Amino acid sequence: MSLSVLIVDDCEVNRTVASLMLKKLGHHVDFAANGIEAIEALEHQPYDAILMDIQMPVMDGIEATKIIRQRWRNGPRIIAATAQAISFYACLGAGVDDFLVKPLKIEKLRAAIEYNMPIPSFVSGGMEEFSAACSLCASQVGSDCVV
Repeated sequence: MSLSVLIVDDCEVNRTVASLMLKKLGHHVDFAANGIEAIEALEHQPYDAILMDIQMPVMDGIEATKIIRQRWRNGPRIIAATAQAISFYACLGAGVDDFLVKPLKIEKLRAAIEYNMPIPSFVSGGMEEFSAACSLCASQVGSDCVV
């Protein structure tokens, strides 16, 4: 499933690296250089996920996350990305959904994105659609289907 991801980081090199990783994983990316730009981007289009740096000028990732959670209660999943591991509890308190420590590794980024993916529409569509999807899954992967 291809997701729309907003990368929020004040460092152009970090944005580029994250973008290359996310595009390699098949996702569409947009950029913001700080929290204010992230909020402005969300006002113009919805995103499935935000990869949010924590320490940025103008507005940091903690403050931006708090505002995003207030304005868009059912908004995008927010994955914090920081070189400062001590930010973990501040990130959780602000409302982030997941936490990655820089430098990013594609395997960890993939796991965070997959873990935080939106629930597929067939799950919210009712038991009949869910059962059909499980049957399809079982036919493709055998008894190892874990849905």
